[in-house]
Amino acid sequence: MKRVVLTIVFGMWAWWVQAENLPDFTDIVEKQAATVVNISATTNARPAANNPGQPSPQDNDPMFDFFRRFGIPMIPGPGQQGPIGESHSMGSGFIVSQDGYILTNTHVVQGADEVMVALQDKREFKAKVVGIDRKTDVAVLKIDASGLPTVKIGDSNKVKVGEWVVAIGSPFGFESTVTKGIVSAKGRSLPQETLVPFIQTDVPINPGNSGGPLFNMKGEVIGINSQIYSRTGGFMGLSFAIPIDVALQVSDQLRANGKVSRGWLGVVIQEVTKELADSFGLGKPRGALVVSVQKGAPAEKSGIHPSDIILRFDGKPINTQEDLPRVVSATKAGSKVAVQIWRKGATMDLMVTVGEMPVEKSAQSETNPGRRHLAGAAGKLGLGLADLTADQRKELDINSGVLVEEVSGAAAKAGLQNGDVILSINNSEIHSVQEFNQTLAHLDPKKMLALLVKRGENAEFMTLKPE
Repeated sequence: MKRVVLTIVFGMWAWWVQAENLPDFTDIVEKQAATVVNISATTNARPAANNPGQPSPQDNDPMFDFFRRFGIPMIPGPGQQGPIGESHSMGSGFIVSQDGYILTNTHVVQGADEVMVALQDKREFKAKVVGIDRKTDVAVLKIDASGLPTVKIGDSNKVKVGEWVVAIGSPFGFESTVTKGIVSAKGRSLPQETLVPFIQTDVPINPGNSGGPLFNMKGEVIGINSQIYSRTGGFMGLSFAIPIDVALQVSDQLRANGKVSRGWLGVVIQEVTKELADSFGLGKPRGALVVSVQKGAPAEKSGIHPSDIILRFDGKPINTQEDLPRVVSATKAGSKVAVQIWRKGATMDLMVTVGEMPVEKSAQSETNPGRRHLAGAAGKLGLGLADLTADQRKELDINSGVLVEEVSGAAAKAGLQNGDVILSINNSEIHSVQEFNQTLAHLDPKKMLALLVKRGENAEFMTLKPE
């Protein structure tokens, strides 16, 4: 009997101790809930064409819900019947100034014909979209009001993995909903989101939370809830927030100029893998490997070449590929900065004048089959190559390279495809199939090869291990 009583008493004590150590979020909610707003966006949608019997692209796309934006209706694709008349979407935001400036996500208000903001005290205002930035998903709104409660701004650089965080928003339209969790990771890179080092959390976030604030335990905003990982559209334990320092940098420019100006280098880069590091004689995988340099860009003017590995930019270490776009874009156009590169087994310091990021452009190029060469060293790698004609070089805007027309063996395992153009081997430019075979014959057959491969409008280094 005594043992039973002791067990019960010990269990109650353990529960009490655990309860005493749990964080209390009530003070944060009481002081900050009034700074969070509910956003309703109305869009006059156009009807899309419908092809009976054709499946929706979403039905066959396993990535449809992967890192999907939430809080707005999905745009119908080809062959889908779009909505007719008005469409409505819900999101969240938070007040950053007493005179009515509000931060939210671009995808909450982009393309909307009318944006309404509802405060916690039930007042509603028609909002003006001051500016949006698609690259960071940050938008600034303005309502005609004064004396509004404002959030306290925290320092997202001081956020620690494992610390408690709180989100307040309007998931599924339920206003002032509070959810909590911890910071799961920092500096996350997501597909097509190269300029934002996302804060990953396990805070329950659902459609309608978009644009709402992420608070630390001091009641300070450290991020804007922006994306979720979901295959169902609902919360699955992975949420991503835009760091508040990134959001404020964008907000300041939008408020001042209506647009965002970013630094630009003019290079295409890729990650330095262990195999590539070995190929380039770099002690360990680090930096950003330059695949190509745009003509007339700041990088070309400063002397940066394809196959250089950028190790430092303006004194900041470039540990991974993702670091470079963030550091460069945050640099003011016109600034002269030092760049450290790795070239042919040694470091080199260059000075570059940072340009302004231009409007994105897209282009397409195709090649026509040339003369095929299956013999020689290339054939042993599983490559059937052909010399490029003058017209093909002009069309592709390249001065070197050989066309891949057949792939098997080691080349197939490395990921090479028909239609690829091999521009160089281990930093040596290739201008013909004969030169390819000659260069290959002088390399150590036991070591990994680094091939610079152009595919369509993109180029990247690929490693190939001879069999």
